[in-house]
Amino acid sequence: MAVTHDDLTVRQRSDDDGAAAGARGLSLIVFCVLCGLLSFILSLAAEATRSEAVWLSLAAAGAAGGKETRCLYTGSGKTPLACGVAAFMALAVGMFTAQVYILIAASPRSSPIPRQLTRQACFFFLATWLSFAVAEVALMVGVSAESAHLGEWRKPRRSCLVVRQGLFAAAGVFALMTVFLAAGLYLTVLQAQRMGPRDEEEHDTRRRVPLATAPRFPSQGGGAGIFPSDPQTHRPSGELPGSKTSPSS
Repeated sequence: MAVTHDDLTVRQRSDDDGAAAGARGLSLIVFCVLCGLLSFILSLAAEATRSEAVWLSLAAAGAAGGKETRCLYTGSGKTPLACGVAAFMALAVGMFTAQVYILIAASPRSSPIPRQLTRQACFFFLATWLSFAVAEVALMVGVSAESAHLGEWRKPRRSCLVVRQGLFAAAGVFALMTVFLAAGLYLTVLQAQRMGPRDEEEHDTRRRVPLATAPRFPSQGGGAGIFPSDPQTHRPSGELPGSKTSPSS
């Protein structure tokens, strides 16, 4: 089967489109990883500047002369609040950017996907969303706690709501895990997409090989055919089937 110039042009155009899509996907995944890294750094900054409570014993008002225990915040909470909100937004932008591109890039295929790739994709998908949910919930809890004492944080209180130590750091670790799991999901989908054209080429090759190697038998008309011809079809027009010709005198 001859290869024409149009076939080469179409193949070159498809290769160029695939290379452009691969470069675009790689850029988006790098952007997603950078967003996760930024969220991790901001979470560590929020952990380092989080507010703490200091307990004091104050003299109670009245004739009894007793003492009361009050707590004071060590900071207003503005810095960890800003870092927590920025980390929350950076992780959300990176996550949804990666997921939307993966959904667009995952075109439907006619050939079945191997079971190993299906299980791998399901694992990455579930692990990515689980890690993302844990990171976002932890950041929301920390932001809520820090926003509770923005005003009059120097005033003694009976109770002080503070963020548990290590909460922001754990959120940053889960944020970093989220983007790397999303990158693994993208690579799995890309591997499954690249197997599609290869399977179709192998199927076409297997279909053409039996036709190309089929035995050819010579026909009575002088040509070559795949199947032997019926001698009844090449009988002269004046001769009827089953009749015998007499020898010429």
